[in-house]
Amino acid sequence: MKVADVIASRKEIYSISAEATVYDAARYLRDHGVRSAGVVNKDGKLIGVVSQSDVSDKVAAENKCPAWMRVSEIMTPKLVSVPPEAPLDACLQLMEKFGIYHLLVVDDKSRFHGMISVSDLLAVIASDEKARADLLEDLIFPKR
Repeated sequence: MKVADVIASRKEIYSISAEATVYDAARYLRDHGVRSAGVVNKDGKLIGVVSQSDVSDKVAAENKCPAWMRVSEIMTPKLVSVPPEAPLDACLQLMEKFGIYHLLVVDDKSRFHGMISVSDLLAVIASDEKARADLLEDLIFPKR
């Protein structure tokens, strides 16, 4: 299974402007029920990622005002990305290597396709394991 298979059914790609306030970013993440979003510049180019952790660690924990800060001040500019064709096990390896929970999905033309999360990967793994267990059960205990 590939990254494209996991994200194919998604209807929305979550992103926010680098010039948005941190307050707006926090509301955006909450309202959309996501933990992170891509950060785009004025030209719509992906330049970073902002997460709930960025908001809590760099704003709330430092007692700063989210209404006065810009997303560009707290975003993570080091992008760890995968192409849509990447296998899921490569995603797990990258997440482990960099200690992150999301990977940006970017194609060879630098188009942002969204993100894949550790939760997405766990859901696929759990589904695969259940299917294997069901198959084994059917082999061991055939239905009469």
